[in-house]
Amino acid sequence: MVKTGNRWIPAALVLALLVLAGAQAVEPASYRLFPSLYLKKNMLNLDQTMSLANYHAAGGHLWNRIPLVANRTIVAYYGKPGSVQMGILGRYSKEEIADMVTEMARNYDAVNGRDGVIGAYYIIYGTCWPGGEIGYLDDSILLEYIRYAMQRGMLVFVDHQIGKYSVKEAMDRILPFLHYPNVHLAIDPEWRTLRPMKEIGSVTADEVNFAQEYMEAYIKEHDIPGIRMLVVHQFADKMIQDRSRVRTDRDQVLLIHTADGFGSPSMKLATYARNAAAENMPVKGFKLFFKSEFPFAGYDQPLMTPAEVMQLNPRPSLVMYQ
Repeated sequence: MVKTGNRWIPAALVLALLVLAGAQAVEPASYRLFPSLYLKKNMLNLDQTMSLANYHAAGGHLWNRIPLVANRTIVAYYGKPGSVQMGILGRYSKEEIADMVTEMARNYDAVNGRDGVIGAYYIIYGTCWPGGEIGYLDDSILLEYIRYAMQRGMLVFVDHQIGKYSVKEAMDRILPFLHYPNVHLAIDPEWRTLRPMKEIGSVTADEVNFAQEYMEAYIKEHDIPGIRMLVVHQFADKMIQDRSRVRTDRDQVLLIHTADGFGSPSMKLATYARNAAAENMPVKGFKLFFKSEFPFAGYDQPLMTPAEVMQLNPRPSLVMYQ
């Protein structure tokens, strides 16, 4: 055993970290205690050729202690299967979307330096309706996407829009999908409202902290391996109230603070800069909007290129397209 600070770490784990890092200093075992694993400016030189399947199967320190975003960019297509209004994912089959994501991922792989890339479906599972009621995607459809994503080496983000319900109730509906090794979760404060499309909803910092704690408790109770991501969206200050009080100190839950909202590149850069100021949430995401045939849908004009997205500071770990 080796002591670092007030923590004792198995010597084998220390040796493995040294080999992975190629560094002189020994990093503590929990990802939350070594930001070099998820801050792009100071990333470890991990094996970039490892497939998602091998990553999941690696076990030990690699799968259980190092988040996927440590040296990868995740590229996701967003929407609800069968809904042409809610994003690009609903306008094509799961097979076509997987091909499109793969092609977009290649574009990011060409401009993101030593990072690898993983493709993903970002699926709206719980949709907020007027009055704050929630309409749920049929579980059988979601499972089709999850299983197909596993075949393609892709991730799945399962998103709940909350509506009139509590964060706990929303999490209760999506936590069971974590039993699939490629699944990660998301909550969207914009839709924590009784009047969707008419007002912007919100959550509190305490609720974001609770969601992480509750998710990690579920992971530990059910012996679910690995570090799972929880995405939270923000494009307006009110969406995460008292956000300076949000913690990112869980061992098996990694919060992804994602800049949402459509518009010109200058508008999107301003939104991202406001999110970047929340350094207590160091892992960032960025959302882009394709032009839609739906007449009331907003979109980015012009759409930022992968090279432009990768120039954001800090560089986002999750990039999604609606």
